[in-house]
Amino acid sequence: MEYTPEHITHLEPDDVFVFGSNLAGQHAGGAARTAYEHFGAIWGQGVGIQGQSYAIPTMQGGVDTIKPYVDEFIALAREWDQNTFYVTRIGCGIAGFTDQQIAPLFADALDLYNVRLPKSFVDILTKNSKNAL
Repeated sequence: MEYTPEHITHLEPDDVFVFGSNLAGQHAGGAARTAYEHFGAIWGQGVGIQGQSYAIPTMQGGVDTIKPYVDEFIALAREWDQNTFYVTRIGCGIAGFTDQQIAPLFADALDLYNVRLPKSFVDILTKNSKNAL
């Protein structure tokens, strides 16, 4: 299994950098800043595809407010199967969530061949699925 690298500095033409954002699209820090400076994130756009990046808002409330945006992303990743999506540890920096809180939101992406998740998310998801058996 391939994982999202810790630091992404280059993308191939069909790659997409998936980052945590705020609804106002103020990409001032963390992965959002990287997306803005290197991968085409648009200042003022807090959701969705923009350049070679995809914004998932994480600053508007609890985990339950993030889930619909993650679900939208997973639906897009299924449809855009010619692209590879590199999901960063969204929500686990400035937004203050833990990997244990955010990883379960990506359970439906675990089997998608074109989505790379952080190793910490995969470890949590595979542990959870083993415990469910």
